[in-house]
Amino acid sequence: MSTTAQQAYEGPPPVKMNVTMWLICILASIGFAFDIYELLMLPLVLPPAIPELTGHKPGTPEFLNWIGLMFFVPAFVGGFFGLIGGYLTDRFGRRTVLTYSILLYAVSAFAAGYSTNMYMFLTLRCLTFIGVCVEFVAAVAWLAEIFPNREQRERVLGYTQAFSSIGGLLVAVVNGYILGVANDLPAILLPDAIKDMFGGVQVQAPHAAWRYTLMSGLIPAIPLIIIRPFLPESPLWLQKKTSGTLKRPSIAQLFSPQLCRTTVVTTIMFACSYGAAFGAIQQLSQIVPGLPETVAATKEIKEIPKKKQYEQKAVSNYTKVQEVGGLAGRFAFALLAAWAISRANLLRMFQFPGMIVLPIVFIAYAKGDNIKLFDIGDFHFTLLHLGIFVVGFFTVAQFSFWGNYLPMAYPLHLRGTGESFAANIGGRMIGTSFALVSTTLAKTAIIPGATPSEKMAYTAALVGVFVYVVGFIASFFLPEPDPRMQDE
Repeated sequence: MSTTAQQAYEGPPPVKMNVTMWLICILASIGFAFDIYELLMLPLVLPPAIPELTGHKPGTPEFLNWIGLMFFVPAFVGGFFGLIGGYLTDRFGRRTVLTYSILLYAVSAFAAGYSTNMYMFLTLRCLTFIGVCVEFVAAVAWLAEIFPNREQRERVLGYTQAFSSIGGLLVAVVNGYILGVANDLPAILLPDAIKDMFGGVQVQAPHAAWRYTLMSGLIPAIPLIIIRPFLPESPLWLQKKTSGTLKRPSIAQLFSPQLCRTTVVTTIMFACSYGAAFGAIQQLSQIVPGLPETVAATKEIKEIPKKKQYEQKAVSNYTKVQEVGGLAGRFAFALLAAWAISRANLLRMFQFPGMIVLPIVFIAYAKGDNIKLFDIGDFHFTLLHLGIFVVGFFTVAQFSFWGNYLPMAYPLHLRGTGESFAANIGGRMIGTSFALVSTTLAKTAIIPGATPSEKMAYTAALVGVFVYVVGFIASFFLPEPDPRMQDE
């Protein structure tokens, strides 16, 4: 690489961090954390919510249909409106769109705690997903433009996105805590005025733990209200906007000869990243209750609510371990990102081992092969815990890759639109639909297994390895970002 090309690749010298930059990083980290917090609470709250709101028992076709719909419909709606949000990010600025997207998903998540039927729950989850889909795009574009030096930008994006896994871990911890104290918390009841609007319908189980878990999604709105007045707009975007040189974005430009390959390949690969997470990892809530250890532990529990509570805690424990693995993977990525010259080679460092490990681990879940490795207090850390830790490490790290890659793959006036197409059409709409693929496949006779849990584990292994292989093949067509067009 020539000296001129190297300078263009590296960008200007690193900037010294000031209070404003720290505030931006803090808000972006909170946004990333609660982005995943909101998404990953769904597999924790759906198993108890669906029986309460519909009467359908876990494992029945009707129950699995609702599981699939609750994963797919909000993702589809969020992806569509998220694409519009990416366009608005390029038109009206990163800060404004980021602020309102966080408020939207925080308020709608809180309101979902008052759901009296699945259609109300579904509608509010759609609003939550819209906010989440837009927030990621706006935050990544904003950070990339605040830190123009490549190495500094890579580290900032890598470490702030690591908070996504902290959000995933946090929701598992919060859900586990709420399960133990839900009966002591204030009852969740609709105000009389709202109750009358819905024909006098009231919340059925006002102390249900899943409701408090949903309502905890309001937390990120609190620091946002405090911090927002001190936050500036992206300097690069604002400079071009005020000078009248900011080009108008359009979705059609993403398929110009210069950008078509980037758009198609990143959309496919983003879909595969989300497909591994939602088609396999997020099905733990359907798998863990059927593990021999869980069945044995609940065999003597006669009361159904207590039995379900134990199963939810078991799911929460596995989810915590997986999220710790994901957090470790994200930090490993942040350490490697600043040093790797080839983006595709960096991604394959996580893709290839993950492609091998994921099916092995989920087949082990299907067979129920498990041994205790050691104890952490009252927590028994098993071989299956170790397996899901490793799967989380290699799978979740790939999400940080896209946050680092996409801002540099598109010119400034198309950054939000381009990011949004890959993240929302590819990731949120196509990728998360693999949850519906898994729940549909798991009901068929072609999948082996004697129980719904065992069939879901085999399905997760099959779906997971499929999307991993497709993503790995697509990585060989992934273009390197061109530094010459990034400030256009």
